Amino acid sequence: MSAGRQRLLIVDDQPANVRVMAEALRDQYELYFATSGAKALEIAAASPIELVLLDVVMPDLDGFEVCRRLKSDERTSRIPVIFVTAREEISDETRGFDVGGVDYITKPVQPLIVRARVRTHLELKQARDLLESLASLDGLTGIANRRRFDSWLEREWRRCARGGLPFSLALIDVDHFKNYNDTHGHARGDDCLRTVARILSGITQRPADLAARYGGEEFGLLFPETDTPSMRLLLRATLAAVRESEVTVSIGAVTITPSNDLDVSVALQAADELLYAAKEQGRDQARHLDTASSERERLS
Repeated sequence: MSAGRQRLLIVDDQPANVRVMAEALRDQYELYFATSGAKALEIAAASPIELVLLDVVMPDLDGFEVCRRLKSDERTSRIPVIFVTAREEISDETRGFDVGGVDYITKPVQPLIVRARVRTHLELKQARDLLESLASLDGLTGIANRRRFDSWLEREWRRCARGGLPFSLALIDVDHFKNYNDTHGHARGDDCLRTVARILSGITQRPADLAARYGGEEFGLLFPETDTPSMRLLLRATLAAVRESEVTVSIGAVTITPSNDLDVSVALQAADELLYAAKEQGRDQARHLDTASSERERLS
């Protein structure tokens, strides 16, 4: 199967129904299959599914409950769900839309109808995803904006809290940026910010990492599942990479193990205080705190 094809999940407890829909769609899409609601939830959470075709009547969890759970899980809440059912009760359709479904296909399914409905809802999803992506990007630098930073931080903080995993973050300020702007002009200042953004994007290489413009000449870095030794290596690499441009940066960073009782603002405040210390004590450096040991280190 082509890696570039969109991924659909077909959920039906009757193998004959699965085969019919698979025949209608296999030439255009990469298909996943489940014959129970529990298996459908497992696949959707673990795989990059882009649309679900979901039978309503199943023995373990019915389609309505599966859809409700998909929509309540942040990992799967944006996946469009098309119900497939032999029932044509208006009350059932209403319930399906109430739990988050986007459409209904009635059995026996017609291949042309299935393909048309799937195509329509995948196109709508692509349009929504594009709008959401544009709304979360900084217009000047092209990296994530503050809104994206905040939402990503909350999501990854909760994920690390559930797993008892370390979490590292950094706040970064371009040194003497006002003087740079006054000396070289705003156009060069904008180019400088784009350069720093590009460097930071190169540092955040894993899918869960994030580089964002935090505001003005300030940037933020998020590194879920990153311990103190790894974070300090990343901070040194960041300082060195930026020095090769026309400016330097000051960094405040913290490594912490999130918990449900610990608000994310604690980590942000600690990083902000460390950033202030780095700026006050010479700039072109990073100050890092390991909260587990209370150990602070100056990196240059």
